Amino acid sequence: MEHTRSFQSLTSFDEQGRRSAVVLNRSRTIALEKVDKAPFSLFHVKVWLVAGVGFFTDAYDIFTISIAAIMIGYVYDNYLQRGVDFGLKVASPVGNLIGQVLFGWLADMVGRKRMYGIELMIIITSTFAQALSGSGPAVNIIGALTFWRFMMGVGIGGDYPLSAIITSEFAATRSRGRLMTAVFASQGWGYIVSVIVALVTVSAFKGAILQDQPTDLRHIDYCWRILIGVGCIPGIIALYFRLTIPETPRFTMDIERNVKHACRNIEAVLSANGVTPGVWRVDPEASTERTDSPKASLRDFRKYFGQWKNSRVLVGTAYSWFALDIAFYGLGLNSSKIFTKKILFAMGLGSNPSSGTLGVFDNLHDIIVYTLIVVSSALLPGYLASFLVIDSWGRKPIQFMGFTVLSILFLVMGFGFQELTESIWRLKLLMFLYCLANFFQNFGPNVTTFIIPGEVFPTRYRATGHGFSAACGKLGAIVAQIIFYLNGDSIQTILKIFGFVMLSGVASTLLLPETRGRSLEELSNEHQKGFIRDANVIELRNGIVLRKIP
Repeated sequence: MEHTRSFQSLTSFDEQGRRSAVVLNRSRTIALEKVDKAPFSLFHVKVWLVAGVGFFTDAYDIFTISIAAIMIGYVYDNYLQRGVDFGLKVASPVGNLIGQVLFGWLADMVGRKRMYGIELMIIITSTFAQALSGSGPAVNIIGALTFWRFMMGVGIGGDYPLSAIITSEFAATRSRGRLMTAVFASQGWGYIVSVIVALVTVSAFKGAILQDQPTDLRHIDYCWRILIGVGCIPGIIALYFRLTIPETPRFTMDIERNVKHACRNIEAVLSANGVTPGVWRVDPEASTERTDSPKASLRDFRKYFGQWKNSRVLVGTAYSWFALDIAFYGLGLNSSKIFTKKILFAMGLGSNPSSGTLGVFDNLHDIIVYTLIVVSSALLPGYLASFLVIDSWGRKPIQFMGFTVLSILFLVMGFGFQELTESIWRLKLLMFLYCLANFFQNFGPNVTTFIIPGEVFPTRYRATGHGFSAACGKLGAIVAQIIFYLNGDSIQTILKIFGFVMLSGVASTLLLPETRGRSLEELSNEHQKGFIRDANVIELRNGIVLRKIP
C-alpha cells in the first residue's frame, strides 16, 4: 500500500509539473517584462556606481603605466630600454585576456554575484604590490613589476564581463544602452584622474627633484609609487558593495533554472525601489524548483553557435573589439612616442629644452600636460556623445560611423605624416586630427564593442561570449604593442596600419544585429515560447526531494 501511495503521489506531481510548465513560462515572461519596463530608479544608480567604480579603477591602473614607465626608466635604467618598456606595457593586456575568458566562463557557471568582488581583490592586492616592489639579488624590480601588472591584468580582465553582464541584466530595455555607457565611461574618468594625480605628484615633488643628482633620482621613485598606489583607493571603497550586490534574476531564472525564486527577487528589487508596492521577505518553507530549460553544455554550445545566425554575431563582436583595441591601446600607451618633446615644443606646448634634473622634470611635466589635454578634449566628450544618442541612434550605426571616420583619420595622418610635421600650423592640424581620432574612438566602437556583447548572447553564454570578445580585444592591445616594438620610431607606418585595421572593423560591424529597443531574450535568437519545457525535473519542497518519473 505504501508503495502504491508513493507511486501515485509522484505520478500526480508529474502531471501537475506538465501543467505548471505553462504557468512558469508565463511567469518568466511577465517577470522579465517587469525588469525590461521598470522605470529608472535608485537601484539602477547603485548598479552604475558599483560597476562604474570598477571601470574607473581599471582605467586608472592600466593607463598610469604610460607615465609611470617613463619615471621608472629615469630611476632604474636612466632610460627604459625598448624591450623592458614593451614587457611592462604588454603584461597587463596579457593578464586581461586570461581574466576575461576565465571570469566570463565562471560567471556563467557559478554566478555573477559569487565572482563579483573577487576580481577587485586581485586588482587591489596586485596594485598595492606594485607600489611596494623593489630589487634584490634574486629579482629585478622590472621583473617584479611585470609579474604584478600581469596579475592586476587578470583582475581587470575579470571586471569586464562581470560588470557588463550585471548591468545589462538589471537594466530596462529603453535605457540599457545609456546605463552600460555610463558604466563604461567611468574608464574615461579613471584615465583623466590618473593624469591629474601624476601632474599633482610631479608638481609637488618639483623642488625635491631639482635637488636630486641626475644619477640618483630618488624623488621620482616616490612619484611613480604614489601614482600607482593611489589606484588602490577606489577599489577598496567599492569592494563592500561588490560583495553585497544581489544575483541577477536572469541568472537565477535561466541558469539556476529557479523561476519562482527569480520572480521573488524581481519583486524584491522593484518593491525596495518604490516601483511596486509591498515588502518582500524570505519564506524558508517555500518550494524551490529546477525547471527543464536549455542548459549550458558542450553539446548545447555546439548546437547554438553551430548556427551561422549565432556564430556570425560572436565573430562580429570578437573581431570588432580586436580591431578597435589595436588603435585604442596602441595610442593610449604610446602617445609620448607619437608627440615627442620636439613636436610639443614646436606647437608651444612644451618647455624649452633643458638638461639635468630640470630636463627630467620638464619632460615629465610636458608629457603629462599633453596627455591631460588629449584626454579632457577628446575622450570624455566622446563618451558623453555616445551616452546621449546610444539609445536613439542605436549601437550599430555608431560603431559603423566610428570605424569609418577612424579609418579615414588614421590613413590621412599616416600617409601625410611627413607633410603634417613640416610647419607649426601643420603640427597643430596633426594634433587636431589625433584628438579627433580619440573622440571618435569613444563616440564609436570603444563604447559599442563593450555594450553589444553584453546584449546579444543567451543568458547561459552571455558572460562567456562577452569575456571571449573582450579577450580578443586585449589580443589586439598586445598586437598593438608588438607593432610599436617592431616599428620603433616609424610612426608613419604605424598610423597607416591602424587605418587599414579600422577599415576591417567596418566590415565586421556588418555581421552584428542592432540591439536598440530589443529585449535580451529577443536578441538571443532563441524561441521564448515554451522556453521552459517541463517544471518537475527536481523540486525541493520542505526539504523533501521529488523527482520526475522517467
